[in-house]
Amino acid sequence: MTTYESPRVPSGMSMAQFDYALPEELIGQHPIEPRDAARLLVSLDANVEPTHHHVRDFASFVREGDVIVLNETRVIPARILLNKRTGGAVEVLLVDRFDDDGAERRWKALVKPSRRISPGTTLVASDSAAVEIGERFDGGQRIVRLLDPSTGLTLDADAELRALEEIGQAPLPPYIEVPLSDPSRYQTTFARVPGSSAAPTAGLHLTTELLEACVRKGVVVERVELCVGLDTFRPVTVDRPEDHEIHSERFHVSESTLRVCETARSKGGRVIAVGTTSVRALESASVDQTSSRTKLFIYGSYDFRLVDVLLTNFHLPRSSLLLLVQAFVGDRWRSLYEVALSERYRFLSFGDAMLIGRKDLK
Repeated sequence: MTTYESPRVPSGMSMAQFDYALPEELIGQHPIEPRDAARLLVSLDANVEPTHHHVRDFASFVREGDVIVLNETRVIPARILLNKRTGGAVEVLLVDRFDDDGAERRWKALVKPSRRISPGTTLVASDSAAVEIGERFDGGQRIVRLLDPSTGLTLDADAELRALEEIGQAPLPPYIEVPLSDPSRYQTTFARVPGSSAAPTAGLHLTTELLEACVRKGVVVERVELCVGLDTFRPVTVDRPEDHEIHSERFHVSESTLRVCETARSKGGRVIAVGTTSVRALESASVDQTSSRTKLFIYGSYDFRLVDVLLTNFHLPRSSLLLLVQAFVGDRWRSLYEVALSERYRFLSFGDAMLIGRKDLK
């Protein structure tokens, strides 16, 4: 497994520039129904005032020759609630799978409480699964394995997924305080490849009917994979963006998808990425097609190679996702966010969305 790492470039920026006041009541606590009823702020041209729409209007902003790129990763039930033999509660949140070729399947995980659990402790979750808490890892994480409690052997991929469906829960972000009555609403309608610990949230808005309407206009729909890790959503705590350590994520972009995107752009079409995860997958593959993981960090003066238009939600202050938006649209990100705040758009994972054009888009 190889990992693409982007160079760290001095930005001349401070993370204080990416702070803003987000009222708690504007954080979306539940998914809107139907999916495409979310509001949509549209700013495809920096010289034109943004306009207000709904996601159901998305097809009216695409045109023949465009390519829409979706991240078809599927969220796994990564949150596991357990109990120690003494009765104490333990929460295990699977963050990312180790890429150990030929070795037992292991996960990086957040464990609460972590200090009180010795390495080698096994917690039984059900008749079909137990969780072994291993050594401590970077950033306060632990190494964990899912075991067959009757044999003590590590579960294989299929058995592991079945066990997680039985014992796990949807790993909703901590700012969502309302329980999700329908777990499928934290999945996109096109989710196919299990592996993410968080949803590619911009895709939550799209319906099969809406994508079919785009296809009828002559748009090609392509799919990529990027397994979303929880690190994507955590705030940047350093003063300068270039000092932030971004974790790697597994991704895959086929050669045919790259060719479709490049051909469309050569003929005047646009590549429309649904979500920042699709952007990272496409931009990583455009530089290094051989990598299977990426640590691409998009900020500052990043030169976008493939993506022209981005459908994205509204992101946390001081987050790497907000840095990506700034790199994409330039300083107009702040005026767009000011408009969204003043018009009471809903923010974050279950919030509304915006459709934005790259700052140098012609």
